[in-house]
Amino acid sequence: MTIDKELQILTTYFGYSSFRTGQEQVIRNVMNQNDTLCVMPTGGGKSICYQVPALTMEGTVLVISPLISLMKDQVDALHQAGVAAAYINSSLSANEYTETMQRAALGEYKLLYVAPERLDSTTFMNQLGQMQIPMIAIDEAHCISQWGHDFRPSYRNISRIISLFEKKPVVLALTATATPTVRKDICNQLGIHDDNTVMTGFERANLTFSVVKGQNREKFVKEYVKKNDGEAGIIYAATRKAVDSIHDLLLKNGVGVAKYHAGLSDNERQAEQNRFLNDEAVVMVATNAFGMGIDKSNIRYVIHYQMPKNMESYYQEAGRAGRDGLDSACTLLFSSQDVQTQRFLIDQSLDSGRIPAELEKLQSMIDYCHTETCLQKFIITYFGETDVAECGQCGNCTDTRESSDVTEDVQKVLSCVIRMGQKFGKTMIAQVLTGSRNKKVLDFGFNKLSTYGIMKNRNAKDISDFIEFIISENCLTVENGQYPIIHVSERGKEVLLGNVMIQRKGTVVLKQLTKDDPLFEQLRALRRKLAQEAGVPPFVVFSDKTLQDMAARKPKTEEDFLEVIGVGQAKLEKFGEAFMREIETFSAVQT
Repeated sequence: MTIDKELQILTTYFGYSSFRTGQEQVIRNVMNQNDTLCVMPTGGGKSICYQVPALTMEGTVLVISPLISLMKDQVDALHQAGVAAAYINSSLSANEYTETMQRAALGEYKLLYVAPERLDSTTFMNQLGQMQIPMIAIDEAHCISQWGHDFRPSYRNISRIISLFEKKPVVLALTATATPTVRKDICNQLGIHDDNTVMTGFERANLTFSVVKGQNREKFVKEYVKKNDGEAGIIYAATRKAVDSIHDLLLKNGVGVAKYHAGLSDNERQAEQNRFLNDEAVVMVATNAFGMGIDKSNIRYVIHYQMPKNMESYYQEAGRAGRDGLDSACTLLFSSQDVQTQRFLIDQSLDSGRIPAELEKLQSMIDYCHTETCLQKFIITYFGETDVAECGQCGNCTDTRESSDVTEDVQKVLSCVIRMGQKFGKTMIAQVLTGSRNKKVLDFGFNKLSTYGIMKNRNAKDISDFIEFIISENCLTVENGQYPIIHVSERGKEVLLGNVMIQRKGTVVLKQLTKDDPLFEQLRALRRKLAQEAGVPPFVVFSDKTLQDMAARKPKTEEDFLEVIGVGQAKLEKFGEAFMREIETFSAVQT
Protein backbone atom coordinates (compact mmCIF):
# COMPACT_ATOMS: atom_id res chain seq x y z
CA MET A 1 0.00 0.00 0.00
CA THR A 2 1.08 3.59 -0.58
CA ILE A 3 0.84 6.04 2.29
CA ASP A 4 0.46 9.24 0.31
CA LYS A 5 -2.57 10.20 2.39
CA GLU A 6 -0.63 9.67 5.63
CA LEU A 7 2.27 11.77 4.32
CA GLN A 8 -0.14 14.57 3.44
CA ILE A 9 -1.55 14.43 7.00
CA LEU A 10 2.00 14.57 8.40
CA THR A 11 2.69 17.74 6.42
CA THR A 12 -0.67 19.45 6.94
CA TYR A 13 -1.07 18.82 10.68
CA PHE A 14 2.48 18.36 11.97
CA GLY A 15 4.56 20.41 9.53
CA TYR A 16 7.04 17.71 8.42
CA SER A 17 7.69 16.89 4.76
CA SER A 18 8.88 13.32 5.31
CA PHE A 19 8.69 10.50 7.84
CA ARG A 20 11.63 9.69 10.10
CA THR A 21 13.36 6.31 10.05
CA GLY A 22 10.93 3.56 11.02
CA GLN A 23 7.77 5.69 11.14
CA GLU A 24 6.62 4.78 7.63
CA GLN A 25 7.16 1.06 8.27
CA VAL A 26 5.16 1.15 11.51
CA ILE A 27 2.33 3.10 9.86
CA ARG A 28 2.20 0.63 6.94
CA ASN A 29 2.01 -2.23 9.44
CA VAL A 30 -0.89 -0.84 11.46
CA MET A 31 -2.78 0.29 8.35
CA ASN A 32 -2.47 -3.33 7.15
CA GLN A 33 -3.96 -4.47 10.50
CA ASN A 34 -0.71 -6.04 11.73
CA ASP A 35 -0.14 -5.89 15.50
CA THR A 36 3.30 -4.25 15.90
CA LEU A 37 6.04 -3.53 18.45
CA CYS A 38 7.82 -0.23 17.78
CA VAL A 39 11.17 0.31 19.48
CA MET A 40 12.49 3.82 18.89
CA PRO A 41 14.78 5.97 21.03
CA THR A 42 13.34 8.88 22.99
CA GLY A 43 12.75 11.72 20.55
CA GLY A 44 12.52 9.30 17.63
CA GLY A 45 8.90 10.24 16.90
CA LYS A 46 6.91 7.31 18.28
CA SER A 47 3.72 9.37 18.80
CA ILE A 48 3.51 10.14 15.05
CA CYS A 49 3.21 6.37 14.48
CA TYR A 50 -0.28 6.35 16.00
CA GLN A 51 -1.34 9.98 15.64
CA VAL A 52 -1.11 9.99 11.84
CA PRO A 53 -3.05 6.69 11.38
CA ALA A 54 -5.68 7.98 13.83
CA LEU A 55 -6.49 10.77 11.37
CA THR A 56 -7.16 8.28 8.57
CA MET A 57 -9.00 5.57 10.56
CA GLU A 58 -12.72 5.48 11.27
CA GLY A 59 -13.42 5.84 15.00
CA THR A 60 -11.23 6.76 17.98
CA VAL A 61 -7.72 5.45 18.59
CA LEU A 62 -7.22 4.46 22.24
CA VAL A 63 -3.80 5.45 23.65
CA ILE A 64 -2.76 3.81 26.92
CA SER A 65 -0.25 6.09 28.59
CA PRO A 66 1.20 5.83 32.13
CA LEU A 67 1.37 9.46 33.25
CA ILE A 68 -1.03 12.38 33.52
CA SER A 69 1.60 14.91 32.44
CA LEU A 70 2.31 13.04 29.19
CA MET A 71 -1.39 12.87 28.32
CA LYS A 72 -1.91 16.57 28.93
CA ASP A 73 1.15 17.60 26.91
CA GLN A 74 0.22 15.39 23.98
CA VAL A 75 -3.43 16.46 23.96
CA ASP A 76 -2.39 20.15 24.21
CA ALA A 77 0.00 19.67 21.27
CA LEU A 78 -2.69 17.91 19.20
CA HIS A 79 -5.15 20.74 19.89
CA GLN A 80 -2.54 23.26 18.71
CA ALA A 81 -2.16 21.18 15.52
CA GLY A 82 -5.93 21.16 14.98
CA VAL A 83 -6.60 17.54 16.03
CA ALA A 84 -9.56 16.55 18.25
CA ALA A 85 -8.23 14.60 21.24
CA ALA A 86 -8.96 14.10 24.95
CA TYR A 87 -7.72 12.24 28.00
CA ILE A 88 -9.27 10.30 30.87
CA ASN A 89 -7.38 10.31 34.15
CA SER A 90 -7.70 11.17 37.84
CA SER A 91 -7.20 14.91 37.20
CA LEU A 92 -10.74 15.15 35.77
CA SER A 93 -13.77 15.98 37.90
CA ALA A 94 -16.81 13.67 37.79
CA ASN A 95 -18.58 16.10 35.43
CA GLU A 96 -15.53 16.43 33.16
CA TYR A 97 -15.20 12.64 33.03
CA THR A 98 -18.86 12.17 32.12
CA GLU A 99 -18.77 14.85 29.44
CA THR A 100 -15.54 13.49 27.91
CA MET A 101 -16.91 9.93 27.77
CA GLN A 102 -20.19 11.14 26.23
CA ARG A 103 -18.30 12.98 23.51
CA ALA A 104 -16.02 9.96 23.01
CA ALA A 105 -19.09 7.72 22.59
CA LEU A 106 -20.31 10.09 19.85
CA GLY A 107 -16.97 9.69 18.06
CA GLU A 108 -15.93 13.34 18.47
CA TYR A 109 -12.28 12.51 19.24
CA LYS A 110 -9.66 11.00 16.94
CA LEU A 111 -7.53 10.01 19.95
CA LEU A 112 -8.46 9.19 23.54
CA TYR A 113 -5.64 8.88 26.10
CA VAL A 114 -6.23 6.73 29.20
CA ALA A 115 -4.12 5.53 32.15
CA PRO A 116 -3.64 1.74 32.41
CA GLU A 117 -5.25 1.76 35.89
CA ARG A 118 -8.49 2.93 34.25
CA LEU A 119 -8.77 -0.55 32.70
CA ASP A 120 -9.49 -1.93 36.19
CA SER A 121 -12.93 -0.24 36.04
CA THR A 122 -15.72 -2.50 34.76
CA THR A 123 -17.89 0.55 34.00
CA PHE A 124 -15.16 2.12 31.89
CA MET A 125 -14.50 -1.16 30.07
CA ASN A 126 -18.19 -1.47 29.22
CA GLN A 127 -18.23 2.09 27.87
CA LEU A 128 -15.18 1.32 25.73
CA GLY A 129 -16.92 -1.75 24.35
CA GLN A 130 -19.63 0.50 22.88
CA MET A 131 -17.10 2.65 21.00
CA GLN A 132 -15.48 2.19 17.61
CA ILE A 133 -11.81 1.57 18.46
CA PRO A 134 -9.75 0.77 15.34
CA MET A 135 -6.39 0.75 17.15
CA ILE A 136 -4.96 0.49 20.67
CA ALA A 137 -1.59 2.21 21.09
CA ILE A 138 0.36 1.23 24.22
CA ASP A 139 2.99 3.82 25.17
CA GLU A 140 5.93 2.93 27.47
CA ALA A 141 5.20 -0.71 26.62
CA HIS A 142 8.21 -1.96 28.62
CA CYS A 143 5.96 -1.47 31.69
CA ILE A 144 4.09 -4.63 30.62
CA SER A 145 7.16 -6.82 31.19
CA GLN A 146 8.24 -8.13 34.57
CA TRP A 147 11.80 -7.97 33.18
CA GLY A 148 11.41 -4.27 32.40
CA HIS A 149 12.92 -1.60 34.64
CA ASP A 150 9.54 0.00 35.34
CA PHE A 151 7.11 -2.95 35.58
CA ARG A 152 3.51 -1.89 36.33
CA PRO A 153 1.06 -4.72 37.09
CA SER A 154 -1.89 -2.73 35.69
CA TYR A 155 -0.34 -3.08 32.22
CA ARG A 156 -1.10 -6.80 32.40
CA ASN A 157 -4.81 -5.97 31.94
CA ILE A 158 -4.24 -4.58 28.47
CA SER A 159 -4.25 -7.91 26.66
CA ARG A 160 -7.74 -8.82 27.91
CA ILE A 161 -9.45 -5.61 26.73
CA ILE A 162 -8.82 -6.56 23.10
CA SER A 163 -11.55 -9.23 23.37
CA LEU A 164 -14.13 -6.55 24.25
CA PHE A 165 -14.63 -5.50 20.67
CA GLU A 166 -16.57 -7.25 17.91
CA LYS A 167 -13.89 -6.18 15.46
CA LYS A 168 -10.41 -6.64 16.95
CA PRO A 169 -8.43 -3.38 17.08
CA VAL A 170 -4.88 -3.41 15.74
CA VAL A 171 -2.37 -3.25 18.61
CA LEU A 172 0.69 -0.99 18.53
CA ALA A 173 3.15 -1.25 21.46
CA LEU A 174 5.78 1.49 21.71
CA THR A 175 8.91 1.81 23.87
CA ALA A 176 12.32 3.47 23.84
CA THR A 177 14.19 1.19 26.25
CA ALA A 178 13.80 -2.56 25.84
CA THR A 179 16.47 -5.25 26.00
CA PRO A 180 15.96 -8.40 23.85
CA THR A 181 14.39 -10.18 26.90
CA VAL A 182 11.89 -7.35 27.45
CA ARG A 183 11.02 -7.16 23.74
CA LYS A 184 10.27 -10.88 23.69
CA ASP A 185 8.08 -10.60 26.79
CA ILE A 186 6.09 -7.67 25.32
CA CYS A 187 5.42 -9.67 22.13
CA ASN A 188 4.36 -12.75 24.14
CA GLN A 189 2.00 -10.72 26.33
CA LEU A 190 0.30 -9.00 23.41
CA GLY A 191 0.46 -11.77 20.79
CA ILE A 192 2.69 -9.75 18.44
CA HIS A 193 4.61 -11.76 15.84
CA ASP A 194 8.40 -11.33 15.86
CA ASP A 195 8.31 -10.26 12.19
CA ASN A 196 6.25 -7.24 13.20
CA THR A 197 8.86 -5.68 15.47
CA VAL A 198 10.19 -2.42 14.05
CA MET A 199 13.47 -1.28 15.61
CA THR A 200 15.20 1.85 14.39
CA GLY A 201 18.24 1.42 16.58
CA PHE A 202 19.00 2.88 19.98
CA GLU A 203 21.51 5.47 18.79
CA ARG A 204 20.80 9.15 19.58
CA ALA A 205 23.21 10.88 17.23
CA ASN A 206 22.47 14.34 18.65
CA LEU A 207 23.42 13.37 22.21
CA THR A 208 26.96 13.55 23.59
CA PHE A 209 27.61 11.23 26.54
CA SER A 210 30.32 11.67 29.15
CA VAL A 211 31.27 10.25 32.55
CA VAL A 212 33.13 12.49 35.00
CA LYS A 213 35.00 10.81 37.87
CA GLY A 214 37.06 12.11 40.75
CA GLN A 215 35.92 15.73 40.54
CA ASN A 216 34.01 17.92 42.99
CA ARG A 217 30.40 17.37 41.96
CA GLU A 218 28.92 20.50 43.52
CA LYS A 219 31.51 22.67 41.83
CA PHE A 220 30.94 20.93 38.49
CA VAL A 221 27.15 21.42 38.60
CA LYS A 222 27.42 25.05 39.67
CA GLU A 223 29.88 25.90 36.89
CA TYR A 224 28.05 23.83 34.24
CA VAL A 225 24.70 25.53 34.87
CA LYS A 226 26.38 28.96 34.88
CA LYS A 227 28.18 28.17 31.60
CA ASN A 228 24.86 27.23 29.98
CA ASP A 229 22.74 29.96 31.52
CA GLY A 230 19.26 30.11 30.00
CA GLU A 231 19.34 26.56 28.59
CA ALA A 232 16.86 24.06 30.02
CA GLY A 233 18.40 21.15 31.92
CA ILE A 234 17.54 18.31 34.29
CA ILE A 235 19.81 17.25 37.15
CA TYR A 236 18.97 13.79 38.52
CA ALA A 237 19.97 12.65 42.00
CA ALA A 238 19.31 9.32 43.70
CA THR A 239 17.94 10.64 47.01
CA ARG A 240 15.63 13.42 48.22
CA LYS A 241 18.42 14.76 50.43
CA ALA A 242 20.72 15.19 47.42
CA VAL A 243 17.93 16.86 45.41
CA ASP A 244 17.29 19.38 48.20
CA SER A 245 21.02 20.09 48.56
CA ILE A 246 21.61 20.74 44.82
CA HIS A 247 18.40 22.78 44.57
CA ASP A 248 19.49 25.02 47.45
CA LEU A 249 23.00 25.38 46.01
CA LEU A 250 21.68 26.59 42.63
CA LEU A 251 19.05 28.81 44.26
CA LYS A 252 21.77 30.60 46.26
CA ASN A 253 23.64 31.16 43.00
CA GLY A 254 20.67 32.92 41.41
CA VAL A 255 19.54 30.08 39.14
CA GLY A 256 15.85 29.72 38.25
CA VAL A 257 15.53 26.19 39.62
CA ALA A 258 12.70 23.78 40.48
CA LYS A 259 12.78 20.48 42.39
CA TYR A 260 10.75 17.28 42.30
CA HIS A 261 10.73 14.28 44.63
CA ALA A 262 8.31 12.07 46.57
CA GLY A 263 8.77 14.11 49.75
CA LEU A 264 6.80 17.00 48.24
CA SER A 265 2.99 17.08 48.21
CA ASP A 266 1.13 16.35 44.95
CA ASN A 267 0.32 20.05 44.58
CA GLU A 268 3.94 21.08 45.20
CA ARG A 269 5.24 18.57 42.66
CA GLN A 270 2.70 19.68 40.05
CA ALA A 271 3.53 23.36 40.62
CA GLU A 272 7.29 22.72 40.32
CA GLN A 273 6.79 20.61 37.19
CA ASN A 274 4.66 23.34 35.59
CA ARG A 275 7.32 25.97 36.36
CA PHE A 276 9.85 23.88 34.47
CA LEU A 277 7.57 23.02 31.54
CA ASN A 278 6.61 26.68 31.14
CA ASP A 279 10.27 27.83 31.14
CA GLU A 280 9.73 29.74 34.40
CA ALA A 281 12.41 27.54 35.98
CA VAL A 282 15.31 26.77 33.67
CA VAL A 283 16.70 23.81 35.68
CA MET A 284 14.84 20.89 37.27
CA VAL A 285 16.57 18.96 40.08
CA ALA A 286 14.78 15.66 40.68
CA THR A 287 14.82 12.02 41.68
CA ASN A 288 13.80 9.45 39.10
CA ALA A 289 10.19 10.13 40.15
CA PHE A 290 10.31 12.96 37.60
CA GLY A 291 10.34 12.81 33.84
CA MET A 292 8.55 9.74 32.53
CA GLY A 293 6.12 11.11 30.00
CA ILE A 294 7.53 14.63 30.08
CA ASP A 295 7.30 15.84 26.48
CA LYS A 296 9.42 19.01 26.88
CA SER A 297 11.48 19.07 23.70
CA ASN A 298 14.02 21.84 24.42
CA ILE A 299 16.03 20.22 27.24
CA ARG A 300 19.66 20.86 26.29
CA TYR A 301 21.39 18.83 29.00
CA VAL A 302 20.79 16.09 31.57
CA ILE A 303 23.25 15.66 34.43
CA HIS A 304 23.16 12.60 36.66
CA TYR A 305 24.60 13.83 39.95
CA GLN A 306 24.65 10.21 41.12
CA MET A 307 24.80 6.96 39.17
CA PRO A 308 21.34 5.44 38.50
CA LYS A 309 20.58 1.80 39.24
CA ASN A 310 20.50 0.41 35.70
CA MET A 311 21.18 1.23 32.07
CA GLU A 312 17.47 1.30 31.13
CA SER A 313 16.77 4.02 33.68
CA TYR A 314 19.89 5.94 32.70
CA TYR A 315 19.18 5.92 28.95
CA GLN A 316 15.54 6.85 29.46
CA GLU A 317 16.43 9.72 31.82
CA ALA A 318 19.42 10.94 29.78
CA GLY A 319 17.30 10.64 26.65
CA ARG A 320 15.03 13.44 27.83
CA ALA A 321 17.69 15.76 26.45
CA GLY A 322 17.43 16.82 22.83
CA ARG A 323 14.00 15.49 21.95
CA ASP A 324 13.83 18.18 19.26
CA GLY A 325 16.88 16.71 17.53
CA LEU A 326 19.28 19.52 18.44
CA ASP A 327 22.70 18.78 19.93
CA SER A 328 22.45 18.11 23.67
CA ALA A 329 24.67 16.71 26.42
CA CYS A 330 24.29 13.85 28.91
CA THR A 331 26.79 13.81 31.78
CA LEU A 332 27.12 11.28 34.60
CA LEU A 333 29.08 12.34 37.70
CA PHE A 334 30.37 9.12 39.25
CA SER A 335 31.41 8.51 42.85
CA SER A 336 32.10 5.13 44.46
CA GLN A 337 29.53 6.00 47.15
CA ASP A 338 26.84 5.82 44.43
CA VAL A 339 27.27 2.04 44.31
CA GLN A 340 26.45 1.74 48.02
CA THR A 341 23.46 4.06 47.64
CA GLN A 342 21.98 2.06 44.78
CA ARG A 343 22.62 -1.29 46.51
CA PHE A 344 20.80 0.04 49.56
CA LEU A 345 17.84 1.19 47.42
CA ILE A 346 17.71 -2.18 45.65
CA ASP A 347 17.80 -4.04 48.98
CA GLN A 348 14.77 -1.99 50.09
CA SER A 349 12.79 -3.38 47.13
CA LEU A 350 9.53 -5.02 48.19
CA ASP A 351 10.04 -7.91 45.75
CA SER A 352 13.12 -9.78 46.99
CA GLY A 353 12.89 -12.14 44.00
CA ARG A 354 13.89 -9.29 41.69
CA ILE A 355 17.00 -8.31 43.67
CA PRO A 356 19.55 -10.65 41.94
CA ALA A 357 18.49 -9.40 38.49
CA GLU A 358 18.62 -5.78 39.68
CA LEU A 359 22.14 -6.28 41.09
CA GLU A 360 23.21 -7.68 37.73
CA LYS A 361 21.85 -4.59 36.01
CA LEU A 362 23.62 -2.39 38.55
CA GLN A 363 26.93 -4.06 37.67
CA SER A 364 26.41 -3.13 33.99
CA MET A 365 25.89 0.46 35.09
CA ILE A 366 29.13 0.35 37.13
CA ASP A 367 30.95 -1.09 34.10
CA TYR A 368 29.64 1.82 31.99
CA CYS A 369 31.07 4.32 34.46
CA HIS A 370 34.51 2.69 34.26
CA THR A 371 34.76 1.81 30.56
CA GLU A 372 37.38 3.60 28.49
CA THR A 373 35.68 2.63 25.22
CA CYS A 374 33.00 4.59 23.34
CA LEU A 375 30.12 5.36 25.74
CA GLN A 376 27.37 5.42 23.11
CA LYS A 377 28.59 2.09 21.72
CA PHE A 378 28.51 0.60 25.25
CA ILE A 379 24.86 1.68 25.70
CA ILE A 380 23.66 0.50 22.27
CA THR A 381 25.42 -2.86 22.66
CA TYR A 382 23.70 -3.30 26.05
CA PHE A 383 20.33 -3.10 24.30
CA GLY A 384 21.23 -5.94 21.95
CA GLU A 385 22.60 -4.25 18.84
CA THR A 386 25.74 -5.68 17.23
CA ASP A 387 28.40 -4.27 14.88
CA VAL A 388 28.08 -0.85 16.47
CA ALA A 389 30.58 1.81 15.37
CA GLU A 390 32.20 4.25 17.77
CA CYS A 391 30.31 7.54 17.94
CA GLY A 392 33.38 9.78 17.71
CA GLN A 393 31.77 12.45 19.91
CA CYS A 394 31.31 11.09 23.44
CA GLY A 395 33.58 12.03 26.35
CA ASN A 396 35.74 8.95 25.85
CA CYS A 397 36.05 9.28 22.06
CA THR A 398 37.08 12.95 22.23
CA ASP A 399 39.15 12.95 25.42
CA THR A 400 42.31 14.93 24.64
CA ARG A 401 43.17 15.90 28.22
CA GLU A 402 46.85 15.57 29.06
CA SER A 403 47.78 13.02 31.70
CA SER A 404 50.21 13.48 34.56
CA ASP A 405 51.99 10.85 36.64
CA VAL A 406 50.37 10.75 40.09
CA THR A 407 51.85 7.42 41.20
CA GLU A 408 53.74 8.92 44.15
CA ASP A 409 50.61 10.64 45.55
CA VAL A 410 48.59 7.45 45.05
CA GLN A 411 51.26 5.51 46.98
CA LYS A 412 50.99 8.02 49.85
CA VAL A 413 47.24 7.42 50.09
CA LEU A 414 47.52 3.63 49.81
CA SER A 415 50.25 3.56 52.44
CA CYS A 416 48.09 5.65 54.79
CA VAL A 417 45.09 3.32 54.32
CA ILE A 418 47.25 0.32 55.29
CA ARG A 419 48.78 2.05 58.30
CA MET A 420 45.27 2.96 59.50
CA GLY A 421 44.37 -0.74 59.47
CA GLN A 422 42.02 -0.56 56.44
CA LYS A 423 39.09 0.10 58.78
CA PHE A 424 38.01 3.64 57.83
CA GLY A 425 36.28 5.67 55.13
CA LYS A 426 37.69 8.41 52.95
CA THR A 427 36.82 11.30 55.31
CA MET A 428 39.03 9.99 58.10
CA ILE A 429 41.78 9.02 55.64
CA ALA A 430 41.74 12.55 54.18
CA GLN A 431 41.95 14.06 57.68
CA VAL A 432 45.02 11.98 58.54
CA LEU A 433 46.75 12.81 55.24
CA THR A 434 46.15 16.55 55.70
CA GLY A 435 47.32 16.52 59.33
CA SER A 436 43.97 17.33 60.94
CA ARG A 437 43.84 17.86 64.73
CA ASN A 438 40.35 16.34 64.77
CA LYS A 439 39.60 14.66 68.15
CA LYS A 440 38.95 11.24 66.55
CA VAL A 441 42.25 11.41 64.65
CA LEU A 442 44.09 12.11 67.89
CA ASP A 443 42.12 9.55 69.93
CA PHE A 444 43.14 6.81 67.49
CA GLY A 445 46.74 7.99 67.66
CA PHE A 446 46.87 8.56 63.91
CA ASN A 447 48.94 11.70 64.46
CA LYS A 448 51.85 9.36 65.24
CA LEU A 449 51.71 7.60 61.86
CA SER A 450 54.44 8.30 59.31
CA THR A 451 51.74 9.25 56.80
CA TYR A 452 50.14 11.82 59.14
CA GLY A 453 50.16 15.21 57.38
CA ILE A 454 52.09 13.82 54.41
CA MET A 455 49.72 15.71 52.05
CA LYS A 456 49.12 18.79 54.22
CA ASN A 457 49.65 21.07 51.22
CA ARG A 458 46.19 20.00 49.97
CA ASN A 459 42.78 20.42 51.64
CA ALA A 460 40.60 17.53 52.84
CA LYS A 461 37.99 17.98 50.08
CA ASP A 462 40.69 17.81 47.41
CA ILE A 463 42.08 14.63 49.01
CA SER A 464 38.57 13.10 49.17
CA ASP A 465 38.17 13.73 45.42
CA PHE A 466 41.61 12.20 44.85
CA ILE A 467 40.58 9.10 46.84
CA GLU A 468 37.51 8.85 44.56
CA PHE A 469 39.86 8.90 41.58
CA ILE A 470 41.99 6.12 43.12
CA ILE A 471 38.85 4.03 43.70
CA SER A 472 37.83 4.58 40.05
CA GLU A 473 41.30 3.29 39.07
CA ASN A 474 40.56 0.07 41.03
CA CYS A 475 43.48 0.65 43.39
CA LEU A 476 41.13 0.93 46.36
CA THR A 477 37.94 -1.03 47.00
CA VAL A 478 34.95 -0.04 49.13
CA GLU A 479 33.41 -2.60 51.49
CA ASN A 480 29.62 -2.81 51.54
CA GLY A 481 27.90 -1.91 54.77
CA GLN A 482 26.43 0.95 56.75
CA TYR A 483 29.81 2.72 56.71
CA PRO A 484 31.83 2.35 53.50
CA ILE A 485 35.27 1.09 54.58
CA ILE A 486 38.18 1.43 52.18
CA HIS A 487 40.71 -1.33 51.46
CA VAL A 488 43.76 -1.54 49.22
CA SER A 489 43.07 -3.82 46.21
CA GLU A 490 45.47 -6.26 44.52
CA ARG A 491 46.12 -3.61 41.85
CA GLY A 492 46.79 -1.10 44.64
CA LYS A 493 49.42 -3.43 46.11
CA GLU A 494 51.15 -3.53 42.71
CA VAL A 495 51.19 0.29 42.71
CA LEU A 496 52.83 0.28 46.17
CA LEU A 497 55.47 -2.14 44.91
CA GLY A 498 56.19 0.17 41.97
CA ASN A 499 55.00 -2.35 39.39
CA VAL A 500 52.08 -0.20 38.16
CA MET A 501 52.16 3.52 37.34
CA ILE A 502 49.03 5.70 37.65
CA GLN A 503 48.27 8.55 35.26
CA ARG A 504 45.55 11.12 35.98
CA LYS A 505 43.91 13.26 33.31
CA GLY A 506 43.22 16.94 33.80
CA THR A 507 39.89 18.39 34.89
CA VAL A 508 37.06 18.17 32.35
CA VAL A 509 36.72 21.46 30.47
CA LEU A 510 33.15 22.74 30.45
CA LYS A 511 31.66 23.79 27.12
CA GLN A 512 28.82 26.11 26.18
CA LEU A 513 26.20 23.97 24.45
CA THR A 514 24.68 26.56 22.11
CA LYS A 515 25.93 29.64 20.27
CA ASP A 516 24.43 33.04 21.03
CA ASP A 517 21.77 34.05 18.46
CA PRO A 518 19.88 37.30 19.20
CA LEU A 519 17.00 36.54 16.79
CA PHE A 520 16.55 33.05 18.23
CA GLU A 521 16.38 34.56 21.74
CA GLN A 522 13.73 37.08 20.58
CA LEU A 523 11.67 34.29 19.03
CA ARG A 524 11.97 32.31 22.28
CA ALA A 525 10.64 35.30 24.22
CA LEU A 526 7.71 35.65 21.79
CA ARG A 527 7.02 31.91 22.03
CA ARG A 528 6.81 32.13 25.80
CA LYS A 529 4.39 35.09 25.62
CA LEU A 530 2.10 33.31 23.11
CA ALA A 531 2.27 30.08 25.15
CA GLN A 532 1.16 31.91 28.29
CA GLU A 533 -1.78 33.41 26.37
CA ALA A 534 -2.73 29.97 25.03
CA GLY A 535 -2.28 28.28 28.44
CA VAL A 536 0.22 25.71 27.16
CA PRO A 537 3.97 25.09 27.69
CA PRO A 538 6.22 26.97 25.20
CA PHE A 539 7.48 23.80 23.48
CA VAL A 540 3.88 22.99 22.51
CA VAL A 541 3.78 26.19 20.42
CA PHE A 542 7.06 25.46 18.59
CA SER A 543 10.18 23.44 19.39
CA ASP A 544 13.64 25.02 19.64
CA LYS A 545 14.47 23.25 16.36
CA THR A 546 11.56 25.04 14.66
CA LEU A 547 12.67 28.39 16.08
CA GLN A 548 16.26 27.80 14.93
CA ASP A 549 15.05 26.98 11.42
CA MET A 550 12.79 30.05 11.52
CA ALA A 551 15.69 32.27 12.59
CA ALA A 552 17.81 30.92 9.71
CA ARG A 553 15.11 31.18 7.02
CA LYS A 554 13.54 34.49 8.17
CA PRO A 555 10.22 33.73 6.39
CA LYS A 556 8.32 36.73 4.97
CA THR A 557 5.24 35.07 3.45
CA GLU A 558 2.81 32.34 4.50
CA GLU A 559 4.34 30.05 1.87
CA ASP A 560 7.80 30.70 3.34
CA PHE A 561 6.49 30.07 6.86
CA LEU A 562 5.07 26.67 5.88
CA GLU A 563 8.57 25.67 4.73
CA VAL A 564 9.85 25.95 8.32
CA ILE A 565 10.38 22.57 10.02
CA GLY A 566 7.44 21.72 12.33
CA VAL A 567 4.99 24.31 10.95
CA GLY A 568 1.62 22.94 9.78
CA GLN A 569 -1.48 24.74 8.55
CA ALA A 570 -3.06 25.16 12.00
CA LYS A 571 0.08 26.68 13.52
CA LEU A 572 0.54 28.97 10.52
CA GLU A 573 -2.94 30.36 11.11
CA LYS A 574 -2.43 30.72 14.88
CA PHE A 575 1.13 32.00 15.09
CA GLY A 576 2.49 32.82 11.64
CA GLU A 577 1.67 36.53 11.59
CA ALA A 578 3.16 37.20 15.06
CA PHE A 579 6.45 35.42 14.34
CA MET A 580 6.90 36.96 10.87
CA ARG A 581 6.26 40.41 12.34
CA GLU A 582 8.92 39.75 15.02
CA ILE A 583 11.43 38.68 12.35
CA GLU A 584 10.63 41.74 10.23
CA THR A 585 11.14 44.05 13.24
CA PHE A 586 14.45 42.35 14.10
CA SER A 587 15.71 42.59 10.50
CA ALA A 588 14.79 46.29 10.30
CA VAL A 589 16.82 47.06 13.43
CA GLN A 590 19.83 45.14 12.06
CA THR A 591 19.90 47.10 8.77
